[in-house]
Amino acid sequence: MSRRTFTGQDTGGADRVVVINEALAKQFWPKGDAVGARITVGKGVGREFDEPPRQIVGIVGNVLIGALSEPPGPIMYLPIAQVNDGLVALNNRISPMWWVVRTKLHPFSLSADIQRELREASGGIPVAHIRSMEQVVGESTARNDFYMTLLTIFAGVALLLAAIGVYGLMAYSVQQRTQEIGVRMALGASPQQVRRMVVIHGMQLALVGVILGVASALALTRLMSSLLYGVKPWDPVMIMLVRCC
Repeated sequence: MSRRTFTGQDTGGADRVVVINEALAKQFWPKGDAVGARITVGKGVGREFDEPPRQIVGIVGNVLIGALSEPPGPIMYLPIAQVNDGLVALNNRISPMWWVVRTKLHPFSLSADIQRELREASGGIPVAHIRSMEQVVGESTARNDFYMTLLTIFAGVALLLAAIGVYGLMAYSVQQRTQEIGVRMALGASPQQVRRMVVIHGMQLALVGVILGVASALALTRLMSSLLYGVKPWDPVMIMLVRCC
């Protein structure tokens, strides 16, 4: 059976169909193809929800509905023309109905036309809380963005304090070795050699700090995992870039 999504022929009088996401297909059909199988929606919930089995006609990609850090869960998609009145009423009591409209133009330029068509199709039900998909994504990540901004500020302050501390430590170390440096130069050491000695000593301290910092970062990555999306907490490339920057 070929895979497909919903078409205009999936009306209330047509055979019942359903489209599932990859998470649901892997959960219940881990070794086979779910397309062509039949599932029952609403069985045992109540008489008003009973309906004939539906045939799976397609599998679509996973969509993140909750937090970005949470794995996608199993989802079924039903054509609205084949949803019985009991299920529609239940959904309306639990949460409002959401419509997603794809446009080639700027979404808000068609806002009035979309609201008018939805009111006519729903029998006059008002349409509210209109947002673009960019706004939806922005609102879903607002808390994480705020946390990351705070962490960035704290990290910048920590980096500044660390740089001041390293500078002060190196200045104190050079001051303590003033006599040694004078003796070395008196015995023929050039300014370049003295400068190289100080730099090597400073790099040794910095290397110890990098090793301790990377070890601490690896130990604390689990606390940061909930704020990361698309990047693994133990990603070596990202850890080295952060340490270098």
